[in-house]
Amino acid sequence: MGTRPKELAELLASVHAQTTGAARTVVVANGCAMPDLPPWVETVQLAENLGVTGGRNAALEHLSDMDLVLDLDDDGLLVSDDVFATITALYAADARLGIVGFRIADESGVTQRRHVPRLRAGDSMRGGEVTGFLGGAHVLSVKMLQEVGHWPDMFFFAHEETDMAWRAIDAGWRVRYAPQLLLQHPRTSPARHAFFYQVNARNRVYLARRHLPALLVPVYLGVWVALTLARTRSLSGLRAWFGGFAEGWRTECGRRKPMRWRTVFRLARLGRPPVI
Repeated sequence: MGTRPKELAELLASVHAQTTGAARTVVVANGCAMPDLPPWVETVQLAENLGVTGGRNAALEHLSDMDLVLDLDDDGLLVSDDVFATITALYAADARLGIVGFRIADESGVTQRRHVPRLRAGDSMRGGEVTGFLGGAHVLSVKMLQEVGHWPDMFFFAHEETDMAWRAIDAGWRVRYAPQLLLQHPRTSPARHAFFYQVNARNRVYLARRHLPALLVPVYLGVWVALTLARTRSLSGLRAWFGGFAEGWRTECGRRKPMRWRTVFRLARLGRPPVI
């Protein structure tokens, strides 16, 4: 969005320093002026801010001839120079590997609990198959995307990774958390965005409407209503959350395609049943 020129330059330098080079490198200007960039960087200029999902979809359209696409936040940094080599090896070893999620840690090496994609999040170095991934740094198989589709544009921001992961797993692809792949990223809170509470609630309803079997819709949403009431200390935040919850029911969320019960049980076996 044009607000982090120094961080973007450092990120691109860390990309360029990889021992295994990227076939193509693309920067999307999401409704902002395109900054000065190295000549080896391709650009996609969007006239307006289309959100996280719209910006990523623009990049995917631009990179449709690739086999793998790595998404990186513009304020992240690749600390190691063997990241791309490791990614290549992971996908070469597993033909049904659809998504690989990075470990995200701040400058002191600490990974926030919310950045570990499992309920038991005490050990951020325990990798393996999971049910979700982080938006700040992840790899997508283009073959998988051709089967399950791109990002849901209407989400704009929040829970779009869960939507993608559920679709991938329902189609028989694996999602892997690879903690050896590190993105250094400043410590942040999702609530720093003014519209966090609204879109957080709206998109949870979208997830339920789009993907959950009818029996699980009230369970999933009931659990999140209870958790929100227990966790949220801000009255204005609660008002925004319940406003977003109502918006999720009255606005268009895309095609409904409930996941198979086999997928529900698979998610549960992996430690994250689709009710929380």
